Amino acid sequence: MSTAAIGVDFGTTNTVVALAGADGEARLASFAHDNEAVVAFRSALSFHADIDNPRDRVVEAGPWAIDAYVEEPLETRFIQSFKTYAASPLFVHTNVLGRWFRFEDLLSAFLLRMMAHGGADLAQLPKRLIVGRPVNFAGQQPDPALALSRYEIAFRRLGFEEIRYAYEPVAAAFFFARKLAGDATVMVADFGGGTSDFSIVRFRRERGEIRSQALANSGAPVAGDAFDYRIIDQLVSPELGKGTSYKAWDHMLPIPARYYAAFARWEQLALLRASKDMRDIRGLVRTAEDPAKLARLVEILDHNHGYRLYQAVSRLKETLSDQAEAVFRFEAGDARIEKPVGRADFDAWIAPELGAIAAAADEAIARAGVAPADIDKVFLTGGSSFVPAVRRLFAERFGEAKLESGGELVSIATGLALIGAQSDVSQWATAAG
Repeated sequence: MSTAAIGVDFGTTNTVVALAGADGEARLASFAHDNEAVVAFRSALSFHADIDNPRDRVVEAGPWAIDAYVEEPLETRFIQSFKTYAASPLFVHTNVLGRWFRFEDLLSAFLLRMMAHGGADLAQLPKRLIVGRPVNFAGQQPDPALALSRYEIAFRRLGFEEIRYAYEPVAAAFFFARKLAGDATVMVADFGGGTSDFSIVRFRRERGEIRSQALANSGAPVAGDAFDYRIIDQLVSPELGKGTSYKAWDHMLPIPARYYAAFARWEQLALLRASKDMRDIRGLVRTAEDPAKLARLVEILDHNHGYRLYQAVSRLKETLSDQAEAVFRFEAGDARIEKPVGRADFDAWIAPELGAIAAAADEAIARAGVAPADIDKVFLTGGSSFVPAVRRLFAERFGEAKLESGGELVSIATGLALIGAQSDVSQWATAAG
């Protein structure tokens, strides 16, 4: 007898929720926004002071957080891609309108608002929760135990009694298994915003049921956000003063590169705006050799144009997935950047990330003790699976005929719920400790 469960794919870019009933079938939770049913809930938060009582904070999440930001960008603290901090021991807390928030506090605030917007779909939750986790968390020297302990605190606050964690590509494999007509060894490649994860699973049919055996997992802490970083670093940062100098006494010194390292990472952008570095950047405008460029950087940060920049970068990636050339356009306030980009240029920029992804895929094959010829199907899922250079990596290894895709936004959440519906989930999901 299967058990009712909920699967939550808390992603760097989007969060998706699926519910499995006692019959073992899974369905997606939806969120009614602007008269449209949304299943991919943007992993974003916004905070602003209440108009009537400035000491109170108005918190929103998902598309409602974006609405709040668009309506009042200067008065709104907008945070996206905060999952990237989950495993970072260096991230202790951040100050939001006079209150300190730890990672688990940000996640709790996000989850509570998401559940509130879920309406009837999320009004009565089952006792069992299966949460997705990457094989390797993003960030420098990530601590997986720290990340799961933070997850545990946040999800416990919602009232769940049984919380388990499953690798995201394993969940995607459960989603894909429903398409199999017979026995198969499958590699699942899941490309999120912060990580690229791989699992190799062997499926077989016994007496009408699908049985499965996990052979290997691997992952790389790079994905869509790292591609964004390369675009900003190549196209945007040079127009905002990167590579220029400022005068200090009788010397010309380079503008510190760390300003642009933070500027080009979505999870750090909201923190940079309120940091000591921001005060230093404003001071450097007076002595910069190209003050107009640095002033442009200050304007983008002070006027909170980060989300508009994110949209411009996303449009470029999407266009280059379909066309060999595109034009990058970003316009906000007095800042205007317009440059042509070829797909070959983009491929060259992301070469380090492509190398890391290829190495992680090869590692999964080696750990599984199989050869590429032994893989029957390769299931590519997640937003960056649309990037032609990414797909080419797998076509070269396995052949185009073996590649399949689909469910790019929903495969993991659906698979998590299906895992939770198993009578015994211990083979696929574990507790935090």
